[in-house]
Amino acid sequence: MIRISNILLNIEETETDLREKAAKLLGVKSFKSFKISKKSIDARKKTDIHFVYSVDVEAENEERAVKRAKNARIIENKAYVFPECEPFDEPVVIVGSGPAGLMCGLTLAKNGFKVIIIERGKPVEERMNDVERFWKTGELNPNSNVQFGEGGAGTFSDGKLTTGINDFRIKYVLDEFYAHGAPEEITYLAKPHIGTDNLCAMVASIRRDIIAHGGEFRFSSVFTDFETDGGRVSGAVIDSNEGRYTIKTSHIVLATGHSARDTFEMLKKKGVRMERKSFSIGARIEHSQEMINKSQYGDMHGKLGAADYKLSVHLENGRGVYTFCMCPGGVVVASASEEGGVVTNGMSRFARGGENANSALLVSVTPDDFEGCDVLAGMYLQRETERRAYEAAGGGYKAPAQRVGDFLGIGGAGEKINPSYRPGVVWTKLDDVLPQFVTDSLREALPMLDQKLKGFADKNAVLTAPETRSSSPVRILRDKETFQSDIAGLYPCGEGAGYAGGIMSAAADGIKTAEKIAASATFRKT
Repeated sequence: MIRISNILLNIEETETDLREKAAKLLGVKSFKSFKISKKSIDARKKTDIHFVYSVDVEAENEERAVKRAKNARIIENKAYVFPECEPFDEPVVIVGSGPAGLMCGLTLAKNGFKVIIIERGKPVEERMNDVERFWKTGELNPNSNVQFGEGGAGTFSDGKLTTGINDFRIKYVLDEFYAHGAPEEITYLAKPHIGTDNLCAMVASIRRDIIAHGGEFRFSSVFTDFETDGGRVSGAVIDSNEGRYTIKTSHIVLATGHSARDTFEMLKKKGVRMERKSFSIGARIEHSQEMINKSQYGDMHGKLGAADYKLSVHLENGRGVYTFCMCPGGVVVASASEEGGVVTNGMSRFARGGENANSALLVSVTPDDFEGCDVLAGMYLQRETERRAYEAAGGGYKAPAQRVGDFLGIGGAGEKINPSYRPGVVWTKLDDVLPQFVTDSLREALPMLDQKLKGFADKNAVLTAPETRSSSPVRILRDKETFQSDIAGLYPCGEGAGYAGGIMSAAADGIKTAEKIAASATFRKT
């Protein structure tokens, strides 16, 4: 197979033109197979915006053909192969059904392991109803919401699949997502996304596949404790609507996500080794999507769909301020999981057709920001910030909001941007909500970010707070080789455990954890 890279098409050209250009580069008339492997937009010059493609093709006399094009090379298309092992009889208990838990469970189930997935929330179909009710009425279900439930926190997001990690498992993850209903374009776009509308169907399809391979899901069930025997896990203690019970197992995967605060507190009491890690706090910033499109694409903005952005600055005080989880054509969503606390996040459907763009605007928080030695100090700062937001907005899970002009003390003028957050916002001072080092950093950073993206600090842009759940404030320590914590058989995994930062890296970590469990099975066999 040949991979041809860096094929340029203007925005008016089609995939037919792409095939013709690829054939001309190789000097062939036709292909045995043709597949796009990557597609991106180069918008660095507003007067010369174009698409950049890579394609994988099969053709006659490939060795000779590849010599004709300097940007072509022979590649080997290797499939993902799971390690050979003999599965053990007892089940692997996976706590959490986010991307890490689902991909760990799917990989193990497909290779003969019995898996039981414990999820405190509900199946995605029922979860969607609970979330919509919360957005409409402010009636929160603490165990079925944007943070908790089948699919994890990423289900109610833009479903972005970009990642900074370089891992061969990424292709396997994308292929599995596509096989379970995600759009085919996720397999080749440089910045792929699924959209919440597609994510829900995809997650349900993965569940059905796991069950078809002998796996089991237990919803509305909370992992509350674990038992040990001789320093090794021997059971998972579960609270459900039917009462408390124990699953006998020597393998527990902790894929809990970053909001399972009761689990962190339980692990602390049990003496499981954890450490503070850096995380971020800030707000959601909301602009007109049309303004973002014009700023990014110039005169071509009407032909290229909803534009995105990714910005960052480093301040003199040593802190970083950056955008995260940018949602083109999306909405700011209520994402609380604890009573009496407000949390924001962003969400887009696949079409990205909304009037507003939003992203998290975050300030870095480091372990040095906390006195004392409490490993959960960052978690308590998150909770306190969320509580202050709830009180500042007068309860009912409305969110405190402020226009950028008012936040910067320069007033506002021009066309107003309507906040998209439900069940509604209350205009107030964000200084009453966010820590002072956060508001000070945001005020310094906004004009700097505006220099990178014209209009970013628009006076009428809306800041809705707080954004506190971008990542876990703790890391559950694990051995680099076995992935086990200091308790044998306990496998911290994914974003909540501190080993991932998004859907793709969490999914890949779930697969790696499955491989480590397989290695344990192989070792026990020998």
